[in-house]
Amino acid sequence: MSFVVRVLINGVAIWFATLVLSGLTIVGADTNVEQVGIILLIALVFGIVNAIVKPIVSFLSIPLYILTLGLFTLVVNALMLMLTAWITEQTSWGLRIDNFGTAVLGGLIISVVSFVLSVLLPDGRRD
Repeated sequence: MSFVVRVLINGVAIWFATLVLSGLTIVGADTNVEQVGIILLIALVFGIVNAIVKPIVSFLSIPLYILTLGLFTLVVNALMLMLTAWITEQTSWGLRIDNFGTAVLGGLIISVVSFVLSVLLPDGRRD
């Protein structure tokens, strides 16, 4: 159940980022229902990329994290978002990113919105 909640949170964060940034767009949707479905599929791909690729990239870039005092996290988040966009654009639907700067801002917005929504939602565990 937690994975489904994570996908929904990522979906809301990606949707919000596409509203705020003009260089971040959802392609392949004609109706609102299709757009919701595509956003959920993009969120699923984004979750899989973050679960599989991001730990490897984070481990390999530990020296850059140290050198930049953690600011390299923005670059890694942008790269994960760009990888998600590249994977989804191989189909007739997906996420389109104009440039790397948009990806950095999009990664930042998605991270902040995901964090806020994760804090606001109860985790379901009883103490």
